[in-house]
Amino acid sequence: MMSFIRPNAPVIVQGMTGHQGMTHTARMLKAGTNIVAGVNPRKGGQFLQFEDMQGTRDVAIYATCAEAKNAAGAQASVIFVPPRFAKSAMVEAIEAEIPLIVVITEGIPVADTAYCVALARQHNVRIVGPNCPGLSTYTSADEQTEGLYGVNLGIIPDGIVSTGSLGLVSKSGTLTYQLMSELADYGFRAAIGVGGDSIIGTTQQEALEILNNDPQVKACVLIGEIGGSAEQELALWAREHMTKPIVAYIAGYSAPEGKQMGHAGAIVSGGSGTAQGKKEALEACGIQVGRNPSETAQLMRNVMENL
Repeated sequence: MMSFIRPNAPVIVQGMTGHQGMTHTARMLKAGTNIVAGVNPRKGGQFLQFEDMQGTRDVAIYATCAEAKNAAGAQASVIFVPPRFAKSAMVEAIEAEIPLIVVITEGIPVADTAYCVALARQHNVRIVGPNCPGLSTYTSADEQTEGLYGVNLGIIPDGIVSTGSLGLVSKSGTLTYQLMSELADYGFRAAIGVGGDSIIGTTQQEALEILNNDPQVKACVLIGEIGGSAEQELALWAREHMTKPIVAYIAGYSAPEGKQMGHAGAIVSGGSGTAQGKKEALEACGIQVGRNPSETAQLMRNVMENL
């Protein structure tokens, strides 16, 4: 079983013709992602040229997700559109029944996200994000064929880590990159940035459940942050259901109460949602928690050495 998406799955990019869309499409292609089409309602019928692992590729632009899926068989979509267009982009992808939608866009109104997450569940579609770095998967040696080493969907840098047996679930983009780099000597099976908004399509618990069911994953890194009670609830779930060890880090130990720190969901209110409170809840359920990323990486090394 491959975590989240199989290698060489056809992928489309909504908003490919914009600056961010073009930049990250080029990067994802060079990382080996099979991007087969772009979507822009005003530029259907055009083509964009990119470099991929085999050379030059002409990527067709379609007016709608339905057209792109019918023509290219898309199994995933990555959304790079401004916040005001994000709801319609998500709805279009959901109604086209594209199984996996990765929403990079930041600043989407909460009501728009809530509507789309509910609609996606009705259509059995998975949303990752919004306001996230996306996800990357890495194939094991016996799964690698024709130079395919995984899938990169979003803005997670490629080339910072090798294939391995760790899974990573994170609310933070930059901390995702840091922990992947810190643990590059062990390598990763999959890394997913779930997003830092108060409403997201795939929760930390749901992502960990997928990694727990992947036989190639031996242990998981969890990166949480202040605000809400998701980590406390996850700890109770993990104690009963996770069969693989977890090492965690909670960002925001020095955050003042009542002040939003970076992400929309990262705010301590009424004394709840503190980093210390989350740390204590996780540790009470047997999950080791580092005080900084480097300590967290060392804790994971200790775990892997004893498996």
